[in-house]
Amino acid sequence: MSETMTKPGQSDSKPAERPANQRGVARLAAVQALYQLEITRAPVADVIAEFELFRLKQDIEGADWRALDLSWFRGIVAGVVNDQREIDPKVNEALAADWPLKRVDATLRAMLRCGVYELLRRADVPARVIITEYVDVAKAFFDGDEPRMVNGVLDRIGREMRPTEMSGSPRPQKA
Repeated sequence: MSETMTKPGQSDSKPAERPANQRGVARLAAVQALYQLEITRAPVADVIAEFELFRLKQDIEGADWRALDLSWFRGIVAGVVNDQREIDPKVNEALAADWPLKRVDATLRAMLRCGVYELLRRADVPARVIITEYVDVAKAFFDGDEPRMVNGVLDRIGREMRPTEMSGSPRPQKA
């Protein structure tokens, strides 16, 4: 979320609207939408519509949700739901053997699923960016070890799914 860009005709001294921030807010909203889907078992279309009609038109938890990338939000939520049968085994494999996915907090499950979805389907976004973004999302929700766990699990999956891209960074300890 630290990228800055300038619009044509704009000086470098004034930052432009930052698409990275819009995606970061979309990721935060997607995690909350997936949490709501899991808890309420509501249809995906209903949850997305509720977020678009009500939640995404306000400032929540310090994030201006009006500035999010709506197509990114929709893509993550729908993608996680569509690919969950492929995503969950990958997450489960990356977790400690005595701590299966079903035992992980619902908010963390949503974060991990979102991160793995992006690692799977968004080759246009560097793996390290995806991992960092979801660690930041974890920090928005948790003060403890959870962000490190998100980092470790997504890093492990990123190394498996994008070995060439991830080959230059050290391997973390198992989460």
